[in-house]
Amino acid sequence: MRAGGVIVLVISGVILLALGMWIMPIYSVWQQEQAGRAELVRAEQNRRIAVLEAEARLESERLNAQAEVERARGVAEANAIIADGLGGPEGYLRYLWILALSENRQDVIYVPTEAGLPILEATRGVQQPRSQD
Repeated sequence: MRAGGVIVLVISGVILLALGMWIMPIYSVWQQEQAGRAELVRAEQNRRIAVLEAEARLESERLNAQAEVERARGVAEANAIIADGLGGPEGYLRYLWILALSENRQDVIYVPTEAGLPILEATRGVQQPRSQD
C-alpha cells in the first residue's frame, strides 16, 4: 500500500501542478483587469474633483468681480457726492491735494504755478561761489 499511496500522491501533485499552470494565467489576467478597473475609477474620480475645484474657482472669481464692480459703483457715487458738495471736480481735486499736503511730512512744499508746473529750487543745497572782491 505504500507504493500505491506514493503513486496517488505523485499523481495528485502532477494534477495540482497542471491545474495551477492552467489557472495562474487566467488569474493573472483577471487580476490585471481588476487593477485596471480600479485605476480607471480612481482617474475618473480625480477628474471629477479637478472639474469641481475649477468650477468653484470660476464661481469665486465671478463673485469677486461682482463685488469689485459694486465697490467701484460705491466709490463713484461717493466721489460724485463729494465733488458736488465741493463745487465740482476742480474743488474735489483741490480738496484731495490739500489732504495729500496734510499727510506729507516734508519740510518743502512745491506749489504749482502757471500750467500746474512747480517752481523748483534748483540752487537749494548748492553752495554759491563767493565773489572775490
